[in-house]
Amino acid sequence: MGDKAVIVDGTLGAGGHAEFFLRSFPKACVIGLDRDRLAAEGAQERLATYGERFGFYHTRFDGLGTAIETGEGEPFERARAYGVSGALFDLGVSSMQLDQTERGFAYKTDAPLDMRMDPSQGITAADVLNTYSHGDLARVLKTYGDERFAGKIASAVLREREKEPFTTSARLVELLYATIPAATRRHGGHPAKRTFQALRVEVNAELDSLERVIPMIADELTVGGRVVFMSYQSLEDKIVKRQLAEMTKSQSPPGLPMELPGTAPKFRLVTRGAEKATAQEVEDNPRAAPVRVRAMERIGR
Repeated sequence: MGDKAVIVDGTLGAGGHAEFFLRSFPKACVIGLDRDRLAAEGAQERLATYGERFGFYHTRFDGLGTAIETGEGEPFERARAYGVSGALFDLGVSSMQLDQTERGFAYKTDAPLDMRMDPSQGITAADVLNTYSHGDLARVLKTYGDERFAGKIASAVLREREKEPFTTSARLVELLYATIPAATRRHGGHPAKRTFQALRVEVNAELDSLERVIPMIADELTVGGRVVFMSYQSLEDKIVKRQLAEMTKSQSPPGLPMELPGTAPKFRLVTRGAEKATAQEVEDNPRAAPVRVRAMERIGR
């Protein structure tokens, strides 16, 4: 990459990807976005050695446009002047957030039912459990967790919260064990997995953010620029797949012998379908098992 290149790390986390970019492309600048201030503080300290080549902006990743428009420093100035050469969105909850038990993302340890990626704002998972109607709670569990027993779980939650509001994860996990039939619990992993995923997605509006950021980053890419999405659940991957397919499709009516002027796609798919982690990569990092990677390149304006 040349001396005008800017790479966006839309989910900065601990800064591992950003550091790889800065080390691999010595002339490039990197913009890191993250809604989690705690994670960002560690990443900024880790990347301080790269000086003005790295810039951070505290925002959910669909705040990309505002970040580029108002951010201060060399990376943001380059992006405003020349556009973005590459971008990565490593979706979902980070390993660091999962390992911080007090954040409430993991169902294997008892912790406050928070699950906010930005702990300074928004509703918590406890708020969802204690205030949503039966219909809204069942919708969240079914839509975001693909939970077969969404209605049954919602009924159990409403009964239990009448006795005492939900505050910690252990009580919710106990309820799920009691509500989901034993035959089902023997298959498909931990019975709390789907409910915890659904609550996290709802609390952080993850799918809405993803829907919005894909056209944003597409607009910012320079010709030859690429964007990569790493999805860990099917709902994320379906959104990425659908939007990338639409952007890489010709707008000419089908059946014509040639494309009409101005209807050729401005993007092309870099990946054929979704790429998955290799067996060795999963062995090295078991959390990589569900990842689906899709990438797109701008080929015209």
